[in-house]
Amino acid sequence: MSDAHSVTQLLEQWNHGDREALDKLMPLIYEELRKMAKRYMSQQNPGHTLQTTALIHEAYLRMVKQKEKHFQNRAHFFGVAAQAMRHILVDYARTRHTAKRGGGIRPVSLEEAALVTPERASELVAFDEALKERSKSFARNGDARLDHGQDMVTSRPQSSR
Repeated sequence: MSDAHSVTQLLEQWNHGDREALDKLMPLIYEELRKMAKRYMSQQNPGHTLQTTALIHEAYLRMVKQKEKHFQNRAHFFGVAAQAMRHILVDYARTRHTAKRGGGIRPVSLEEAALVTPERASELVAFDEALKERSKSFARNGDARLDHGQDMVTSRPQSSR
């Protein structure tokens, strides 16, 4: 019996809840999963912290946890595995991107942010003075003004010439 036929037969058994079929299946498919994961990882940026083995194991866990497993054959199984690996890499990239953009920072309420400690009072005064100077500069140039009362920058409409 060929490996492809064995894999398909074991997948059918696993689809029907045979846990032993999964145990027999893993040695037959692991090498192909490793090659697939290695290809995906070779396309990632250098320094990527997710390892090939972790990608294989995460894909395996996602596939095993599926409530309804209906793998038609070997090719279908590897197609689903490839899709799982792509989703894992995208999720990983999103998580890293969010972390870089302050995803782990605790939100601060406006009241909490407005508290001025004696140590920071001089910084606040210096910031206010800088805003006033900037407002004067905008007013002289005629292209924008800084409205302290509303804490926003607005543009003046340009007159047509």
